[in-house]
Amino acid sequence: MVTLDQIVQFAKSTGFIFQGSELYGGLANTWDYGPLGSLLKKNIKDAWIKKFQRQTPYNVLIDSSILLNSEVWVASGHVGGFSDPLTECKSCNQRFRADKLIEDHDPTVSADGWSTDQMYQYLVDHEVTCPNCGKKEFLPIRAFNMMFQTHQGVVLEQANQIYLRPETAQGIFINFKNIQRTTRKKVPFGVCQVGKSFRNEITPGNFIFRTREFEQMEMEFFVKPGTEVEWFNYWKQFCMDWLVSLGLDQDNLQFDDHKPEALSHYSNATTDIRFRFPWGFDELWGIASRTNYDLKAHQIHSGENMTYLDPDTNERYLPYVVEPAVGVERLVLAFLANGLDEETLESGDTRQILHIHPALAPYKAAILPLIKKEHAEKSLEIYNELNQYFDVVYDETQNIGKRYRRQDAIGTYLCITIDHDTANDQAVTVRNRDTMAQVRIPIKDLRSYIEKETQF
Repeated sequence: MVTLDQIVQFAKSTGFIFQGSELYGGLANTWDYGPLGSLLKKNIKDAWIKKFQRQTPYNVLIDSSILLNSEVWVASGHVGGFSDPLTECKSCNQRFRADKLIEDHDPTVSADGWSTDQMYQYLVDHEVTCPNCGKKEFLPIRAFNMMFQTHQGVVLEQANQIYLRPETAQGIFINFKNIQRTTRKKVPFGVCQVGKSFRNEITPGNFIFRTREFEQMEMEFFVKPGTEVEWFNYWKQFCMDWLVSLGLDQDNLQFDDHKPEALSHYSNATTDIRFRFPWGFDELWGIASRTNYDLKAHQIHSGENMTYLDPDTNERYLPYVVEPAVGVERLVLAFLANGLDEETLESGDTRQILHIHPALAPYKAAILPLIKKEHAEKSLEIYNELNQYFDVVYDETQNIGKRYRRQDAIGTYLCITIDHDTANDQAVTVRNRDTMAQVRIPIKDLRSYIEKETQF
C-alpha cells in the first residue's frame, strides 16, 4: 500500500484535495476538494443513497438543518457529555487526548470506557512520554466538549447561543413522528441522511481521516424492541458487502466488535468496520444498536409522546434503533489508499493508475482527438453529447500515450479516441483503464456502452 505522504502529494498534484486557505498560509486541519475530489465525493454519496435508500424498500431520505434548537443537544446529552479526555504536557503545554496517548504508548491497550482518573493514573504509572517534547509529566485530565458554539441573531447574548451539529442523527430523531406520519412507513423502517457535521476535536490529523468539518452518511433504522440484534447483524454485513462491491480489498477490511465495557452509554451492541490505512487498521464505519435512548431522551425532555403505534397489533412502544454511520472523507481516503498503484508494463515502462470502481471514478470517460487539428470538431461533438449523461473530460494536449497515462492516474475508466477512420465508419476506439484493451464502438452505441461499463 502507498504511504500517506504519497497520497497527500497525489491528491494535491492531480486536483483531488488541496490545503484549506492555502493562499493565506492555510488553516490547520481544513481541506478543499478540487475538481476530481468533488466528483469522487459526489459519486460516493450517490452510490450510498442508491444502495441504502433507493434500492432498499424500508428506507426514506431526509435533509435536516445544521442549526438546531439548543435543547436538542441538551436532551441528547451532547451539552453535558460530548467530550474528549483532554490532558496537557506540563513542559511544552501541548494538548492531547489522553486515551490516544495511552493507545499510542501500548497498541494492545484500549482506553474505551475508562474514567478520567483511570487514564491519568495510567499516564503516571507507565511514564507515558509527550509526543512533542518527550517529557513525562501531564496535567490532570478534564473533559473537553467538542461542539462548536455560535450565536443566532444580531446580539451576542448567552440566550442566543447555539451549536453546529456534531452529528446528523439528532435531526432524524426529532423528526421521527413527522417522517412516520407523512410516509406512513411501518416499523421496521429507516431514515437516511447525508450532511455536514462539526467536531472541535483535540487531535485531528492523518490528512482527511479526522477533520473538524466533515460529511456523514448516517441511517437510523427503527425496529421493534427485541429484534434489534437481528437487524444489527443484518446491517453490519450489508455495510461490509457494499464496501467490497465497490472494490475495497477484503483483506484490508475487518470487523471490530466492541466489548461490553467499551460500549457507549446508549448502545447494547457496536461494531466498527476497520480499514487498513497506511498507518494500520483504523475505524472506517461504525454500526451501533442505540436502543431507544434517543427517542426516549427527546420524549422526556420535550414532553412529546414519541411512541409508535403498530397498526397490525395495536401495540404502542418506543422503537429501538440501529445506526450505520460513515464519514465521506474517510471513504475518500480509503478508496485512494486502496486503489493508487504503480504498474510495470511489458515494455518496461511504468504507469501510475488509480484502480477505483467505475461508478466512483470522477470521470467515466475521456474524449481524445488523435490529432487536434483534424479530429477536434468531431471529438467536441461527441463530448457535448456524452456530457449530458456522464461526467466526462475532453483532452487534446500532448500525444495520445501521455494522455492515456494522465487519465489512468486519475482513475478515468474509459478513453475514447477519435481517429482517421471515424469519419468513414462512424466509430471510435475505446480503451479500458485496467486492461488497456481496445475495442471499436459505433458512436451511436457509446452512451449504452458507457452505462453498462460504469454502472453500480
